[in-house]
Amino acid sequence: MLTVYGMKLSGNCYKVQLLLEQLGRPYRWVEVNSAAGETRTPQYLAMNPNGKVPLLELEPGRWLAESNAILCFLAEGSPYWPQDAWLRAQVLQWLFFEQYSHEPYIAVARYICRWLPADHPRRAELPRLRERGAQALAVMEQHLATQPFFAGASYTVADIALFAYTHAAADGGFELAAYPQVQAWLDRVRAQPGFVALAAA
Repeated sequence: MLTVYGMKLSGNCYKVQLLLEQLGRPYRWVEVNSAAGETRTPQYLAMNPNGKVPLLELEPGRWLAESNAILCFLAEGSPYWPQDAWLRAQVLQWLFFEQYSHEPYIAVARYICRWLPADHPRRAELPRLRERGAQALAVMEQHLATQPFFAGASYTVADIALFAYTHAAADGGFELAAYPQVQAWLDRVRAQPGFVALAAA
């Protein structure tokens, strides 16, 4: 059985949980609190030297890290990973966008707002994070004005990856009412078979 080492409140871990639920694949979840340093123990670092969650264990001694790599691996042979080369390239395009232009701003703003005290010096980063996060949301809004999902007409791991932190963007101070196409897309994702919500704090 697959084992996922993850933190239920993390958007990156939620991506893996959501896909596994939608695939209907059995898995074991091992809760790892990265905020409490549990990814920095010698035991965990032996599995993932980068010391992050999520981590997928396929069998003893065989691990896969990085949320979007895990999504691509798990989705192989399913409708969530297109067979057409052009559509697969579009999925990858949005997975890279999520990790480079979206997650570093929207997810980090969420982390600072939800988990750091009000007087923490990192709160000085919020204006810049919100500016760059808004740019990412604007790119998504423009794209979704012409098609229902990120890789065309079908729901794929690109949508799962972008949904994870977009739907929780308000936690970081982003106002999603300014992005009606994004809001409509969020509703389409929630309507997908097997959908499960992000764990509440």
